[in-house]
Amino acid sequence: MDLNGTKILVVDDEIDTRDVIAFILQQAAADVITAASGEEALTALAKFQPDVLISDIGMPNMNGYMLIKQIRKLAPHLSQVKALALTAYAGEINYQLALQTGFQAHLSKPVKPEKLIETVINLLN
Repeated sequence: MDLNGTKILVVDDEIDTRDVIAFILQQAAADVITAASGEEALTALAKFQPDVLISDIGMPNMNGYMLIKQIRKLAPHLSQVKALALTAYAGEINYQLALQTGFQAHLSKPVKPEKLIETVINLLN
């Protein structure tokens, strides 16, 4: 499975998780940048203009739900980014909340590399 130059912004406050997710995506030929917080992600979003946003939910200050709500209020070329919640919050209520706040997909951590890539490809199609 190949992401062939797809621009992806990965947001997670845990550096190890961020690095592993970025590595998996880069192995599938994606162009990846990372952010350690929601605030950092908003700045990166404007500069990088990704095709896909992959965000953790449980982050300090601005959690993933707050981040996606902010993004959906931005200019159309930024607000329409495809968004995946990748989180340890795995319950049905968390899935529903992710979709209600603006994510198009929700995966639980830990995630298999194939499942992550497959989900990103599905988001793009």
